[in-house]
Amino acid sequence: MRVLVADDDRVGATLVAHSLAHLNLDVEVAHDGEDAWRVIEQGRVTMAIVDWVMPGADGLELCRRIRRTDARANMHVILVTARGDAADVVAGLDAGADDYLVKPFNPDELRARVRVGVRMLTLQERVAERLRELQAALSQVKQLSGLLPICSYCKRIRSDEDY
Repeated sequence: MRVLVADDDRVGATLVAHSLAHLNLDVEVAHDGEDAWRVIEQGRVTMAIVDWVMPGADGLELCRRIRRTDARANMHVILVTARGDAADVVAGLDAGADDYLVKPFNPDELRARVRVGVRMLTLQERVAERLRELQAALSQVKQLSGLLPICSYCKRIRSDEDY
C-alpha cells in the first residue's frame, strides 16, 4: 500500500515516513499542499497523512478536494495538526478527514491509526471485489433467463409444448 505524507516540516515528514516504513508501506512525501495534490491526482496513493497548515493548499482543502472526486472518495485521510480544540477536530472531520491526530503525537499511536486505515481500505477492496462478482453473476443470470421460458406467475421453467 502506498501512503502520502504531506507536511511542510521536512524533519517531521521524514520521521513519519520512517515510522511508516516499519509497517511495510511505500511512503511518498510532499512538502506543500499543491505537490501533495499532484501526487493524489496521479492515483499513486491510497492513504494520505496531511498536515493542516501547509503552503499552497492546506490540509482542509486537500480533504475537500479528495472527497469531491469519485476516483479518490475511498482514500483514507488522517489530518495531523497542532490544533486540538474540539471545534478544530469537528472542522477537520467535516472537511473529509477520516481520522485526526494532534501534534505532538506518539509514533505508536500514529502507526495504530494507520493500521486501522489499512484494515478499512482492505475491507473496502474486499467489498468492491464481491460486488464485481455479484454483478458478473447477475449478468449471467439475466443472460440465462433470456434463454429459458420461465412462467411469470410461478417462476418455474415452463413447457411450451401445449402453447
